[in-house]
Amino acid sequence: MIRPLKIGITCYPSLGGSGVVATELGKLLAEKGHEIHFITNSIPFRLGKFHRNIFYHEVEVSDYYVFRYPPYDLSLASKMNQVARLQGLDVLHVHYAVPHAICAFLAKEMSGDKLKVVTTLHGTDITVLAQDESLKDIIRLGIRKSDAVTAVSQDLIRETRELLEIREPIDLTYNFVDKRIYYPRECSDLRREFVRPNEKLLMHISNFRPVKRTSDVVDIFAKVNAEIPSKLLLVGEGPDLPKIQTKIMQMGLANKVHFLGKQDDVAHVISIADLMLLPSEKESFGLVALEAMACGVPTIGSIAGGIPELVQHGVTGFLAPIGDTDQMASYALQLLKDPELFAKFRKACISRATQQFCNDLITAQYEQIYYRVLGIPYEVPIPVCEG
Repeated sequence: MIRPLKIGITCYPSLGGSGVVATELGKLLAEKGHEIHFITNSIPFRLGKFHRNIFYHEVEVSDYYVFRYPPYDLSLASKMNQVARLQGLDVLHVHYAVPHAICAFLAKEMSGDKLKVVTTLHGTDITVLAQDESLKDIIRLGIRKSDAVTAVSQDLIRETRELLEIREPIDLTYNFVDKRIYYPRECSDLRREFVRPNEKLLMHISNFRPVKRTSDVVDIFAKVNAEIPSKLLLVGEGPDLPKIQTKIMQMGLANKVHFLGKQDDVAHVISIADLMLLPSEKESFGLVALEAMACGVPTIGSIAGGIPELVQHGVTGFLAPIGDTDQMASYALQLLKDPELFAKFRKACISRATQQFCNDLITAQYEQIYYRVLGIPYEVPIPVCEG
């Protein structure tokens, strides 16, 4: 039998899609018998309780007086090397090119070629940071010095190649949902806390950054609410939230909108919604749309980044050009006014999420990549996920 691996994982441990995916992947790999070592500056928020085969190594940054800014990158690289040597790691799987891929490259230089580096691109490292000419060369170096590079959408692969002139192979590994956590739940009691029986519930979940176009969320809701009694549930926090709160007050919608703030476990919350709104101008994948899909909630979103690879227009949701809130509202009303069409979309959402983006499938794809870079001749069976 093929031996289990010792895998180091580094990600941004706070809220965000990349940290969620990295942490959930580590937990799933540990369940399959691999030994997982998280190397981060704080415990990933989705890690929580004790898990067999999972270990956490804290990166402590030296605050030596000669440094104007604490050298996190060097401390991380040093910790990666230390853990790799003491624990005998096979692979460092880092999420985000900067600074994590560069730190992993330095750790590999210190530890030796036996240690392999897999880098997963999640979006901002390419769509935002790679736009900065001063960072392009170092991002390109991190990618080229990795033993394997993955990206969460075809669109992100395309943009990486165009911006950085990368010709090396990039594996497509979509984000995933754990079907044991994300599924349609019976949450009628919770739903009654937000809407009356005759009202519809629209939802938006994000970090409320400008790229999420949360002002568009409010505009879409206002147009829907003008025709159908409805409420809007906003989940998350971020820099644009105060602006959105002001706009909602000015539009006289304060009694129609609920703010839930940050929520670690959104599976229950999503299940009470009728529609998910995702009008982003940049979205390398759109993990929240996948989480909604798995819970049977269609998405009304924008034609941006990797969203069209996830949300099938006219099947699991509707997509419109960025900023076209009239069209998005029209699509939302079309679904909300037609129970038979909504039921059809709901069924298609669940089927697509569980068959194309399930945890078993994507975890096996990552395992194949690990064994490939290690030169271990083993084909990981790719499971057939059933909806």
